[in-house]
Amino acid sequence: MEAPRKLRKSRGSSSEKARKIRQEGHDLAKLFAIFLGLPDDYRNDPKAKKDVIDPSGDAHSVKGGVKKWQIFLYSKSRFEEFIVMNGIGEILINCIDAFPEKYEDYIINKELPKQNLRPHMVELANKLSDKRRLKAFLEKSIFNGGEVDYLTVYDDNKFHVFYHKDVCEVMANNFEVTNSQARTKYQIPEQKVLFRYKGKNVGELEMRNDSVVHYKELRFNMIKPKAMQLLYENINEFKDFSDEIRVYGSAIKKFGNWRKQ
Repeated sequence: MEAPRKLRKSRGSSSEKARKIRQEGHDLAKLFAIFLGLPDDYRNDPKAKKDVIDPSGDAHSVKGGVKKWQIFLYSKSRFEEFIVMNGIGEILINCIDAFPEKYEDYIINKELPKQNLRPHMVELANKLSDKRRLKAFLEKSIFNGGEVDYLTVYDDNKFHVFYHKDVCEVMANNFEVTNSQARTKYQIPEQKVLFRYKGKNVGELEMRNDSVVHYKELRFNMIKPKAMQLLYENINEFKDFSDEIRVYGSAIKKFGNWRKQ
């Protein structure tokens, strides 16, 4: 099975583009599973963060892409699971509740809910500036609270395997958390929480209100090249597991134990 080609700009609808991105993700997961020695007919759960379960029973979130990773795109009900996390869940729900229930009401006056959003985004950035809270937030967002063991990224024709605790530790220690600012007189500040590394945006947490389909949803994206730069620079111990797989940091001792049995 060949590795998926880089995504091309889609000329179709946004739903068609999303379908192609999902299919690329499924193809990458299957390719990684085959490299692990799993059956050619391996099937993952398309709705789960557990894209691949390796022969040791450990779960991998497999990511590829060229530009961005979507960490999550959740509506209000999903954030009830975040409530216990030092009040972060409540703030996320307040961000969603800053907007009217109906999309039709939002498009009549977009400025008012965006102004209502500002204090909640500021509060969220302040909360996530605490390294312990940020680490817990990343663990929940990327690894579903530790249910997923590894972040496995297809980059430069190889799968790179990072242990979940290493990823959260490095990101929490290196991210500068701040709010977006207005760049023009028509923009409204403090509409996003930004996660920055060496002065560059790596992640963005924002409301998605661009269509009725995804109205009142919070999206957390990371820019792949910059996220990989952060990981490569701060988890620089690695070992080649095979020609196709490289493991980093704590994963060197934890990954691949089934071969020792």
